[in-house]
Amino acid sequence: MVDALSGRPVPGYHDVAAEAERRLDLPAEHELKQEQAEIASAPYRNLLHVGRDLRQRRDRLAEAAGELGLAVAATATSPVGGRATTTENERFQRMEQRFGLLERQQLTCGMHVHVEIESPDEGVAIVDRIRPWLSVLVALSANSPYWQGEDSGYASYRSVVWGQWPTSGPTELFGDLVTYRALISDLLETGTILDEGMVYFDARLSRGHPTVEIRVADVCTDLDDGLAIAALARALVDTAAQEAAAGLPPAQIRSEVLRVATWGAARFGLSGTLVDPISRRATEAATLIDQLVDHVRPALCRNDDLDLVEHGLRRILDRGTGSVRQRAAFDRRGDLRAVALDLVARTGRVVPR
Repeated sequence: MVDALSGRPVPGYHDVAAEAERRLDLPAEHELKQEQAEIASAPYRNLLHVGRDLRQRRDRLAEAAGELGLAVAATATSPVGGRATTTENERFQRMEQRFGLLERQQLTCGMHVHVEIESPDEGVAIVDRIRPWLSVLVALSANSPYWQGEDSGYASYRSVVWGQWPTSGPTELFGDLVTYRALISDLLETGTILDEGMVYFDARLSRGHPTVEIRVADVCTDLDDGLAIAALARALVDTAAQEAAAGLPPAQIRSEVLRVATWGAARFGLSGTLVDPISRRATEAATLIDQLVDHVRPALCRNDDLDLVEHGLRRILDRGTGSVRQRAAFDRRGDLRAVALDLVARTGRVVPR
């Protein structure tokens, strides 16, 4: 949520959510920060339906914000600096007390992709098998170059800020549901996190839905970028499920290697080399993306997503990630306010008042 004139983050979501529910029948989730707005599509098999749903929700949210002199910007961090405001909620207030500055600075927006699974056991097998490829999704979605009013030097600085939470990041192999549940129990027993909702693994079993939840991507300003990444995420899940059913073991890769791969993706996006977690070697980004597409191609074909992904990836590679577009907006105007307002213009069709 930003001021429609200055692009500065504004703690106005409570009023915007009430306006959206009153006028537009748009249910709204309340997030950690009052400057954050969360929307979610209904579940669909066809990703074009997901895109249509999210577009309508974005536009309705932008309309409600515009009525209050505010605007919405789909970005993973704000280009314009500002202090974030913790939502008045007992759980969120406890998080602020426990985690201090770490919680206070968490004005970050990620894109979470839920993919339905047949059982929690299958879900753990999937989580074990998609680990090597999640850093590529970080690079493709990178949309957070600015932090507190300055260029971070990263393509996805949200990944760095989010990585400070004690349970965030890649995990070791679990092997089975018992081990997965035992680890979560151990984390809760340490008294460090408040509840299971604070288990911030890169990929986890959802608490409220029969899904695997992939949590590594920045929110994308361009919905078409988000849909291509969501299609890859679903294809990764489907491919992993088939591998598990066939008895194929997951790749034996240490979480330390995966963390390095994620850092490289966050630092450079698609502008340089990425770490191929299988070979442990620096690889051109386009080459690693081709390897990912080849890995999941049968699943993309089964889901009728191959054209969507190929066109989407070609567009991202040709035009650049969200972080590239944000820096280009700054280069044109030399003003972070202009970057924020460009994000507003590309987020929703409704022009704020």
